[in-house]
Parts: sequence; structure tokens; C-alpha cells
Amino acid sequence: MRHSKYRTFIWADSVFIPDDGVFAFARDDDYFFGLLHSRLHEIWALKQGTHLEDRPRYTPNTCFETFPFPRPTPAQETAIAAAAKELNALRERWLNPPEWTVEKILEFPGSINGPWSRYIAAQTVDAKTGVGTVRYPRLEPKDAECAEKLKKRTLTNLYNERPAWLVLAHKKLDAAVAAAYGWPADLTDEQILEKLLALNLERAAEEASAKKPEKRPKAQREKQAEEML
Repeated sequence: MRHSKYRTFIWADSVFIPDDGVFAFARDDDYFFGLLHSRLHEIWALKQGTHLEDRPRYTPNTCFETFPFPRPTPAQETAIAAAAKELNALRERWLNPPEWTVEKILEFPGSINGPWSRYIAAQTVDAKTGVGTVRYPRLEPKDAECAEKLKKRTLTNLYNERPAWLVLAHKKLDAAVAAAYGWPADLTDEQILEKLLALNLERAAEEASAKKPEKRPKAQREKQAEEML
């Protein structure tokens, strides 16, 4: 969300159409999800973003495009992805407890060239029109009592409550991200900002150097005999 109390990121289906108050990142890897949800990115975003009244505003050109991502080893990237996947699984379990929900399949017509294409049953597609039956799985409350309980299961309420398991999952992710930078996990906010700014300037210098055209010696014409001394 552009304006929110917390900088939380979620996985969204490809059929989801964000409005101008939501920023969508076209990535599908847990590693990237973990970097965005790390304390390092949060601190950078809070410093680089703007505010609307008392709410922080996430601005991609200052929060995301300026953020110096780490250059991890394969093992470090795997560790970040694993921690991010675990965090997401724990949150989803809290948001939609299996004892309160049931999966139902919605069926409706859809084009194989449309946004619902990956949910279309191949055997139902009409060869002439390219239209088939969309079978979209969706979680729904088991009953009215569960529906009432689920109304309180929001990410904002979760982060307001901040249970121990959520804190531990974030600490695990933050430690994995810090390791990818080669930094200790117990840095203060000020130390994190200092290090990220230094890395940002270093990367900017690298980019500027790469774009600078190579200077070549000017070609000189061969002197004629009468010009020789």
C-alpha cells in the first residue's frame, strides 16, 4: 500500500488488478519478497519515503529504486528465500486458519488469452472461440461464526498484536538479509542507514563509471617529408 501504518508485502494472484494506492512488483521469488520485507528495507523506506499526515508513504522512486540490494552467494539467497517463505506461511496460517475456512471452486467462462488463462481447464476449451471453463480455487469461511472471526484477521491487526512467533520469524529473515550484506544482525537503525547510504553511493559511482565513454587517443595523420625537421 502507498499509505499504511506498516510496510507489509503480500503475494497477489496474477488476476489481481491493483489501483493507484497499491504498488505491485512483478516478481514471483521468495528471495525478492524477503528483501522487501526485511528490516533493512523498512528502515530505508521510512527514511527515503514521504508522509501523508501521520502515515508513511512508500514512494518507489525514492524507496525502491535507490535501495542498494545485496549481492548474495547462492547459499545466502536460499537462506533469505527460506526465511521469507516461512514468514509468509505463518502469516497465512493466522489470516486463514484451516479450521475456519474451506476451499471452494468458482466456475465461469474465460478466454485462454485472458487474465484467467492459467485456471482454465484444458479439456473445456472451445477450439473456435478459445473460451473454456475457469476453475478458480478460493478460501471461504466455513460458516457465519467463522466469517465473523475472520473479519478480525487482518495484517494490520496481526502487526498491532505482534505475537512472539511473528517477531521471531522477522528476526530470522532480518539475520539472513544482513548476512547477505556481510553485516551483523544487531546493527542499530542509524548504523543500517549509514551502511546502506555508503553502499548506495558506491553503486552510483560504479554505474557512472560504467557509462563514462572510454577516452581514446586522437588519431594523427602521417607527416609528409617536407614537414619533417
